[in-house]
Amino acid sequence: MTIDSQQVIQAIKETLYMVSFSLVIGSLFGIPMGILLVVTRKSGIIAKGIIFSILNQIINIFRSLPFIILLIAIIPFTRIVVGTSIGTSAAIVPLIVYIAPYIARLVESSLLEVDDGIIEAAEAMGATPFQIIWHFLLKEASSSLILNLTTATIGLIGATAMAGTVGGGGIGDLAISYGYERFDTVVIIVTVVILIIFVQIIQSLGNMLALRIRRH
Repeated sequence: MTIDSQQVIQAIKETLYMVSFSLVIGSLFGIPMGILLVVTRKSGIIAKGIIFSILNQIINIFRSLPFIILLIAIIPFTRIVVGTSIGTSAAIVPLIVYIAPYIARLVESSLLEVDDGIIEAAEAMGATPFQIIWHFLLKEASSSLILNLTTATIGLIGATAMAGTVGGGGIGDLAISYGYERFDTVVIIVTVVILIIFVQIIQSLGNMLALRIRRH
């Protein structure tokens, strides 16, 4: 038995659902964490060593775990949140836990690229910490942030494929259930092509948006 077009379309929908939902929620956690990592460090505009150290260690812990291990390790937490550990909705929980610290590090990297002179000029003008973050740090790093969020999105696509190993749904589940377990080479090729197309589209959109922002 091989797959039909409806199964492929359903798998694509599930993958898009997992990626989009995880990216939005993960960004809501990851972006503030990344900002905190920058502003609370010793040289930051709100130097708070304790906050920086605790947050830095928490992010390091979660970033050190391969996604497949994280996926299994937090199964009890996933069951508490969504009531099950199997399926597309269940896969979103570990995806968020995985991507939020990743985004935090990417945001930190982007913000640290901003010239210190810009921050010093903002402080000299009497800007508040919030104004410095919103009008100077984020604005100056916007192009880099777009590219890094593009990288995070592509990383999420790869993670959703791994979620298929535990029945997470999407393209990965299709590849495992029909391609690997049934030795169907055609299914494997189809899923690989779909994933490549996803990555190419997202990377192209990210590059285009970052270039447009850089020109303004």
